[in-house]
Amino acid sequence: MVSKALWVPLEAKPGKEAEVEAFLNSGLELVQQEPGTATWYAVKLGASTFGIFDTFDDDAGRDAHLSGKVAEALMEQAPDLFAKDPEIHKLDVLAAKGAS
Repeated sequence: MVSKALWVPLEAKPGKEAEVEAFLNSGLELVQQEPGTATWYAVKLGASTFGIFDTFDDDAGRDAHLSGKVAEALMEQAPDLFAKDPEIHKLDVLAAKGAS
């Protein structure tokens, strides 16, 4: 059962919105290779506001994700794509449906 999560709000630099969207879509292929990541969502909240929400069964899965290829790519691309550095929020999941 999932018990841990991450929420990463992202604000695209002006004119970089399409690049951010493409970058987030490309992350799906990388995260599918992570057995410890239960769910992963890249979302668009507004014209230039995006986010990543993902869930994990435990701290080990979350820690592996944070040291994996998606996190590495995010931090590498951050100066070019985002108005400010991504803030990674660690969350505890209290209840969930549809995730194991």
